[in-house]
Amino acid sequence: MAFYEKELAVKEPLVIAGRHVKRYEVVTPGLEITDDIRAAAYAFLPKIYPDFDDPTPPATVTVLHRSAAGMYLNAYNWVWDNVLHCRTAVSGDQPFLGSTDPDLTHFSVIPKDLIGCVWELPPLSHERTAWVRHVLDPDEPDFESYLLDTMAEGLVGR
Repeated sequence: MAFYEKELAVKEPLVIAGRHVKRYEVVTPGLEITDDIRAAAYAFLPKIYPDFDDPTPPATVTVLHRSAAGMYLNAYNWVWDNVLHCRTAVSGDQPFLGSTDPDLTHFSVIPKDLIGCVWELPPLSHERTAWVRHVLDPDEPDFESYLLDTMAEGLVGR
């Protein structure tokens, strides 16, 4: 399997179902994430939030990834102050991941314990450092600064 880099974009943060969502998108060269796919992904997102109460500031980092096979929505949710809770969703005809509908706007939860591929994981390194820098390290957490601190756009994967 040949490796190639993909394009990483940063989208404006949103508040979805009470959680502040920092949004990254990864796109395979020659493909795009359309507005209808994006809207479907973020409508589905609350289904992959943590299913327990937690006093940690409600922050989620998403990586929405368009590949030749379909779409992936990774939700990395900060919980217990310093832990990432991860759930993922898929759309497109990918039976090995539990999705058999070819419609890229029909997301379903991936029933496997996956956290992301080589193109989806680079933002996590940045997000871990940003969480420590703005939320855990200061005497007074600066949640707003954390929300504004994002990885740079550009090629991703190496």
